[in-house]
Amino acid sequence: MSNKLPPIFPPQRMEKLLAFDRLLTIMDELREQCPWDKKQTMDSLRHLTIEETYELSDAILEKNLPEIKKELGDIMLHLVFYSKIASETGDFDVADVLHSVCDKLVSRHPHIYGDVKAETEEEVKRNWEQLKLKEGNKSVLGGVPTSLPALVKSMRIQEKARGVGFDWEEKSQVWAKVEEEMGEFKEMFDVETDQAIDKDKAEGEFGDLLFSLVNYARFININPETALERTNKKFIKRFQYLETKAKEANKNLKDMTLAEMDVFWEEAKKL
Repeated sequence: MSNKLPPIFPPQRMEKLLAFDRLLTIMDELREQCPWDKKQTMDSLRHLTIEETYELSDAILEKNLPEIKKELGDIMLHLVFYSKIASETGDFDVADVLHSVCDKLVSRHPHIYGDVKAETEEEVKRNWEQLKLKEGNKSVLGGVPTSLPALVKSMRIQEKARGVGFDWEEKSQVWAKVEEEMGEFKEMFDVETDQAIDKDKAEGEFGDLLFSLVNYARFININPETALERTNKKFIKRFQYLETKAKEANKNLKDMTLAEMDVFWEEAKKL
């Protein structure tokens, strides 16, 4: 595909291009004039980018569209910032970044830009993984970032394995595996006693159990990371209600019995 711009843009496209040009201009000015922006490097921005990504994730879970818009802007700024830094060393600029992803999208969608047929989502995913291998990836799993949180990583590993046909056929098989792993985990200790256990083996079996649960969640189209984070948020809201009610009653949580705390907890669940 040509990288040349069309001679005339529709008004809405022109508005988007002008907005992006404004961001690029501001980035140039900040890099030249602001002491903080001049000092930044890719390494110094990295942890901030991770923070912004999690803030976007929170906004999405909360379905807070104004906040999503704000966080998308913050991430866009970071992408332009990295590109600006690289342009100063002559390695690449934002145009190279955009053309690179455009070229990848075109090459990875031969069913749109070529003569390959893909009628279903699964066929598209299989083609995607096969193309990545042809491009030089040594393993289907090579594209899974090593620094991903373990729960997210397990989901991506399983998705990529499925992309080349390595997966269970029926969800009943997946659930049977969950029960098998639960049994093996329970064998590591006696739940009725405080008998010492082999923690390394128990940890291994617990990991297998979690992996199998992630597998089942994926099979029934539940994102385990999203599900767990929603439960985290639910627990936080209920616990904070408990703290508030205890404070109103002039009580300290550590001095309350579980039965007393449970009264407020049940109230929180009904809200």
